[in-house]
Amino acid sequence: MPFLVFVIVLSLSFYVFYKIKYVRSKRPMEKRMLNGKSSLALGIFVAFFGINQLFLYDTTTTYIIAAIFIILGSFSAWVGFRTYRHHVPYVLREAEDLAKE
Repeated sequence: MPFLVFVIVLSLSFYVFYKIKYVRSKRPMEKRMLNGKSSLALGIFVAFFGINQLFLYDTTTTYIIAAIFIILGSFSAWVGFRTYRHHVPYVLREAEDLAKE
């Protein structure tokens, strides 16, 4: 499945991108928002990796491990999205406060 491989590589690259931005950022709220974005990207990576494994192998062990990956990845993506959505107003306020100074 080339589409799944594309999504896996894209989400992994977004994860690395957001983690680099997280390390370089000096603002505390922006760091928390970037941490949420990277958690979302990592969750998508893990979930789609689990889905991809379902197409590659046809064993019971694969189904169990793929289900664990899909569940953990979906949960991580959901928590990351909620974290990102929660911190966006604070990041905007923090940017406005720094622009005023």
